[in-house]
Amino acid sequence: MYAIVEIAGQQFKVAKDQRVYVHRLPGEEGSKVEFDKVLLVDNGGKISVGAPAVEGAKVTGKILKHLQDDKVVIFKKKRRKGYKVKRGHRQQFTQIQISDIKA
Repeated sequence: MYAIVEIAGQQFKVAKDQRVYVHRLPGEEGSKVEFDKVLLVDNGGKISVGAPAVEGAKVTGKILKHLQDDKVVIFKKKRRKGYKVKRGHRQQFTQIQISDIKA
């Protein structure tokens, strides 16, 4: 059984006991989260497709931890002008473990 669910503006294919990295969500570590915007549910070959979401379907999960991705370095340079800029960015993520899918 799997579902396609929208979490923080992105679509993920999730199954029970799967761990997913999503953009940072509000909430403490160890707290439960519910996602109501389930776009598709496959229950042993029986597929339910929503328009845009499946009625009554819900995916629940648990926040395991908040973390940051590796640093991405942005370097800009224009030759012969003396222009150099070096910046970096670290995206913040939340690790979620899917505990239940209700169709």
